[in-house]
Order: sequence, then structure tokens, then C-alpha cells
Amino acid sequence: MDATAAAPTLLIVDDDPLIVETLDYFLREDFAIATASDRTSALGWLREQAMPPALALVDLGLPPIPHRPDEGFALIRELLAAAPQLRIVVLSGQNDEAHARHARALGAVEFVAKPANPDRLRLLLLQLLEISPPPAADEDLPLIGQSPPMQKLRLQLRQYADSPFPVLIEGESGSGKELAAAALHKLSARRAEPYLTLNCAAIAPTLVEAALFGHAKGAFTGAASSRPGFFEEAGAGTLLLDEIGELPLELQPKLLRVLENGEYQRVGETQRRYSRARILAATNRDLKQEVRAGRFRADLYHRLSVFSITVPPLRELGEDRLLLLEHFRAALAAQFSQPPFRLDAAAEKLWLAYAFPGNVRELRNIVIRLAARYAGRTVTAAELAEEFDPASESGNPGAASPLAEREALIERASRELAAAGDRFDLNATLLRWEDAYIEAARRQANGNMSQAARLLGISRSTLYNRIEALARELPPPRPSMSA
Repeated sequence: MDATAAAPTLLIVDDDPLIVETLDYFLREDFAIATASDRTSALGWLREQAMPPALALVDLGLPPIPHRPDEGFALIRELLAAAPQLRIVVLSGQNDEAHARHARALGAVEFVAKPANPDRLRLLLLQLLEISPPPAADEDLPLIGQSPPMQKLRLQLRQYADSPFPVLIEGESGSGKELAAAALHKLSARRAEPYLTLNCAAIAPTLVEAALFGHAKGAFTGAASSRPGFFEEAGAGTLLLDEIGELPLELQPKLLRVLENGEYQRVGETQRRYSRARILAATNRDLKQEVRAGRFRADLYHRLSVFSITVPPLRELGEDRLLLLEHFRAALAAQFSQPPFRLDAAAEKLWLAYAFPGNVRELRNIVIRLAARYAGRTVTAAELAEEFDPASESGNPGAASPLAEREALIERASRELAAAGDRFDLNATLLRWEDAYIEAARRQANGNMSQAARLLGISRSTLYNRIEALARELPPPRPSMSA
């Protein structure tokens, strides 16, 4: 991997050397290029950087399974967990709209089919650099929305702002945990002091201790001079430990010691130092489950969660989704001096029914794309639906709202009823769906029946009983015959 120091950094993740070489040739004048051929090396490079890159080009079909998007989707999630402000453009040799929608739902800002036009790709990347976060709507609390969950969140932020005790901020990826943490600092008496953020997922586990506590000269290879850590640099301000669930287990006792008495030591030193910083922690994991699994210390969890705040997912915020739409739409129209787009009545209804599995991050990226494509125009429901993730629309558990899921299923059932006419058989249809889900679980579990049963939420014996019943009631599948 290599990257030059000048210009905005662009990370290119693709296992095809020819594509990487071509992109490097066309983009090197405008970007400092870093390259990786797989998910592991991309994340390893990112964790070594003092500052995350501005942009990333990610191929979906990465090894070890180059013709499937699984690794690419996983990398999008992990890159944004480590660098939430990173703007990701997806490259794919499979011009599949379902893949494009899912990548956008995970947080990618655009999907580009291969072969990509280098000049258009360069222009797209340069345009993305110009998109800055919109200004806050509220000077004290930059949180948009009037729904009961948002009102509760504001109340908690004001209640806990001046407490010296830690606050644990929980919520799904993209829901705005960093905004809540920043609001706690801004509302506190520490607002004039430093506010620092350390993303525990963005740093290699071997470097986290030195990042937190600092290190002495010669403490490890490459430590050419002494350096303070985040606790020291935060002073009497606020330190946010983002993605705290990723903190290595062996470091958790040292963090607990700081929380209990403020005491810590730089790596390679014996001198005791004391922190005066107020600690916030954020996570999208269920830390109680992590404690039960032995991956997170119970005493550290209880120390971090003296106060707990849950940032609600966007699907629970009702018409706040329209307020967020208006906020980002107006900010982008002002930033680029262009007329805003509008949603027609059907599109607005669809907007309110969509679950936004990627939360506010996904919503903002959708607004960015709509603003670029439909400036000054009215967006129809069909045009809007092209931006949504089909996994959410078809009832992905935990993603779609019950209303959106039911409406999508009803629409599909209506089409099948109309096509079948008098030949429709409800019992046979339900059996075919059951058979399909069982076979999908078996394939995902590579034939392991216990794992397949867990995927389906049933016991192993129940799975075998269902398979036997289906064998009796469904005709065996017949291979299709070519003429």
C-alpha cells in the first residue's frame, strides 16, 4: 500500500491490479492514492492513519469470494464504523440495482458500474469533496425532530450535561451518537475545554493503549519521542470513546482504573499521571450481551453506564423524517445555489413508510443524490423507490417498519393473485415459501443443520420435522428443459 502526502486521500479497494493501476493513473493528479486488495488490508491501513481518508472507492466483489458482494458490504459497514465522515463510492462489475440500493443503505454515497468512465468518476469524487456537513439547526442542541423520542433525548442531554460521571450513548450505526456526545459537551460547563474523540475501531489493537495514555521515547519500535495520549490532551475537557465495544479486553482494566481514580501511566513510563477529563462512551453493540459473552468486563460496563442514553433509530421518529429531509435539502440547495427538489404526495408517503436501516446517514446520502439528480424538479414515488434498499422494503428483520413491511408484502401478494387467477392455491404457496427459506438457511449454514435451525429461529428437531412434511406434500423440484 502507498499514499502520497499531498491532496485529499482516496482509498481504492479492488483486487484487480489493472483496474487499480488505471484508476491511479487517472486520479493521481487530484488525490493522494492509497490502495488495498481486500477487506483486511484496507482496514489495517485505515487503522494506521492519523487522519482517515476523505473518500474511498470500494469494489463489492472482493476476495475470498470475488463474485459475491458480501465482503464489499462488510467493508462498507466497517469503514464507516471507523470513519463516519468517510464518503464511499461503490464500484461493481455487476450492474445490479438491488446491490446498489443495499450499498447506499449501508452508507455508500454512490454506486458506479464497471467499466467506469475515468473522467466522470473523477468529477463525481471532486463534487463529493465539496459537500460539507450542513449547519446545525439549533445552537445548543444540533438535533432535528419533534417526535417524543427526540424530545426525551433532548431532556436527557440537558439533565446529564454537567454531571462529572460517564455517560454511555447507545444506538444503531448512523443514528447520530456522535452528535449526542458533542451536545453533552457543548451544554456542559466544560464547553470551553477540549473535546476529543477516539474511535476504538479505527486504531490497531496494539496501538490503542499508546493512543489513550501516551508513550515514552523508545517504548516500542517507532516511538522516536515521547507523546501524550488522548487522556492527557483532553485536559479538563471531554473525551468520547467511540465504538467502545471494540476496546481490547486486555486494556479494559486500565481504562477502569482511570475511571475509578483518574490514574494512568504512559506506555514505557512508571510515573503516575491523573486525568481530569469527563468520559463519554458510544457503541452500536449491546454491551450487556458482550458482558454475558465474556467480551466486555462487567465492572467496566457498570462504570461507563452510570448514565445511559439511547439515540433512537430513524424508523421510530415518524414525521421527523420529513423535517430531516427539509433540513438537508435546504442546506444542499443553499450550498450549491440550486433550486431544491420536491416530493410528490405519493413519494412523500413512501418516504414516511421507508425504514431507513442506515438511519440519518442513509437519509442524508439519499437527499444528496436526489439534490444532484432532480434539482428544481418534483420527484415521483417510482424515482424515489430507486434510492431505497430492497432488503428493507421486503421485510428484513429489524430494518423495515411494520407498516412498510406489510404494505410491501400485500403489494406482492396482489400481483401474484392477479397473475394466478382461479389457479391460486394458498396452501401450496405457503409450502413453497417454507421450502425456500429452509433451503436458503441450509445453504447459508453450508449444510450444518443445527446452524440452519438457529438461522430460522426453530429447534433442530422441528427443522427435520418440517423437511419431512415438505417432502410428503411438495412435488420434487424438476430441472428446467431447454428447447
